[in-house]
Amino acid sequence: MKVTEVPVLIVGGGGCGLSASIFLSDHGVGHLLVERHADTSILPKAHYINQRTMEIFRQHGLYDTVAEPAAEPGQFGRVRWQTTLTGEGPLDRQVIHEMDAFGGGAMTEVYAADGPVLPLKLPQLRLEPILRQKAEERNPGGVLFSHELVSFAEEDDRAVAEIRDLESGEVTKVVAQYVIAADGGRTLGPQLGVQMQGMFDMANVTTVYFSADLSKWWNEGSLITWFVNPYRADLSCGLLEMGPTWGKNCEEWGLSFLLGDVDSSDEEALAERMREVLGVPDLELTVHKVTHWTVEGVLADRYRAGRVLIVGDAAHRQPPTTGLGLNGGIQDVHNLAWKLAAVLSGRAGDSLLDTYESERRAIGKRNVEWGLATWFHHRTMTDTAIGLGPHVPPQLRPSVFESYFAPSPVGAVTRARAAEFFETHRAECRAHDMEIGFAYEDGALVPDGTEPPARSPMGTDYHPTTRPGHRLPHAWIERDGQRLSTHDLTGASAGFVLITGAAGTPWAEAAEQVADKLSVPLTVARIGDGAQYADSGWAAVREIADDGAVLVRPDNHVAWRSMGACEDPADALTQALSRVLGHQAADRR
Repeated sequence: MKVTEVPVLIVGGGGCGLSASIFLSDHGVGHLLVERHADTSILPKAHYINQRTMEIFRQHGLYDTVAEPAAEPGQFGRVRWQTTLTGEGPLDRQVIHEMDAFGGGAMTEVYAADGPVLPLKLPQLRLEPILRQKAEERNPGGVLFSHELVSFAEEDDRAVAEIRDLESGEVTKVVAQYVIAADGGRTLGPQLGVQMQGMFDMANVTTVYFSADLSKWWNEGSLITWFVNPYRADLSCGLLEMGPTWGKNCEEWGLSFLLGDVDSSDEEALAERMREVLGVPDLELTVHKVTHWTVEGVLADRYRAGRVLIVGDAAHRQPPTTGLGLNGGIQDVHNLAWKLAAVLSGRAGDSLLDTYESERRAIGKRNVEWGLATWFHHRTMTDTAIGLGPHVPPQLRPSVFESYFAPSPVGAVTRARAAEFFETHRAECRAHDMEIGFAYEDGALVPDGTEPPARSPMGTDYHPTTRPGHRLPHAWIERDGQRLSTHDLTGASAGFVLITGAAGTPWAEAAEQVADKLSVPLTVARIGDGAQYADSGWAAVREIADDGAVLVRPDNHVAWRSMGACEDPADALTQALSRVLGHQAADRR
């Protein structure tokens, strides 16, 4: 049997696994990715790429390639509730409510102030081919589709897997130091005894991916439009643009609705049901794929099992509300990649990898809980706002909508009251703080004893801070006429960065000594008047004095800070970096 040795084996080639491959390549970590399918996703699946994920893509040189086919917030940044797609009756095609969402409308200015890039919309079936191409370019011969894991075991200080080529049938033994389980929880997790805990089988949803020309009726500009049928509850649905053209001329769609007693394998019966739901009896459409999926909110009881690191859907699965699934998975592997690089290069002890679990599992738990809360709220909010519910018999359903749209004082107060109900949806579609305000409280960082900024109960209000564990605040700076973000100061190629001010010369001198002593990539960025970088906003968010310092990890999270000058900056910085990298517990497994 052929034997292949690699530092890291990635099992799973979806959005999470492919991102892990790209990030590891950028960190100079040798690896092999195996995926049992012959190609990337044939389903749209996740389609909202939030601001934090786009920042990560930007850091790894993916932004332009992803942005080119994607929709911008101006093209999708609304959420809409509408009676029907078409029809000529007085209750047809009526907008019940709409609101700015996901960085669109009035939110664009807020998002733009807090990050160097905005969120985008690009379904997974269009995103994953991009990620695959980039992964293959950066790791030639190391991204293998049509290859499945057939066995796995840990032997002493290594992981041993058998991989089968599904085209030739050949089996290869792969020996790796670490394994990333990006397989959705199908193989490695269950084999290793990892338990998924939480709420299972909460709802069964049918989604149809199809092509049709809806330009005659479509009101563009929404991430999702919820149709709440005024005549029959079973004709209500959610409709999403899936590109490749965005707006009225969109060619492909995702439709989620109640299938009822229709046999999904009967294509003609399914098409007729869709025409009924959409209200277009003679609509020409092509069904690409029908999926039945279960809504759940579950979290792995651990993110590390020996030499296996568990990421993405294998670690956490939550309702799609707020879009924290794929985004959370990509952020998992972004957290993990630089740590693997540090351990495999000998710059850090194996214990650094334990901080992947302590940091990301807490965020996974928060995301699952948030997804569950917004899912349950979403299911009741619309009926409550409009005045529907179990107390309204089917024959009176149209009259509820007539009252809602009535041009009378009662209609006006009904709509005003409903608007306040709908505004609570902001916890799902304006969760700006959930997207970029999350922080690590325990892990590869040195707490400084300060309290975190207040988090809004609805998850909307982000407060930038340099407190250890938090994402480095974005601010525009300038050097040699080039506009940069503070996020550009570190990354896969730059390693750690120490940010200080015009009075931070002692820190700059100390950083050079410490980098050499610990063999850690560490650069210094001095921001302020007469310093290396001109300041266009850093002073407003830095929270340190001009002679203070902020140590930032390669993943742009703050590792440590000193609010001002220090008597022995070299010693302080040495102690901080040693603690972050686990030098005090450098045991090897």
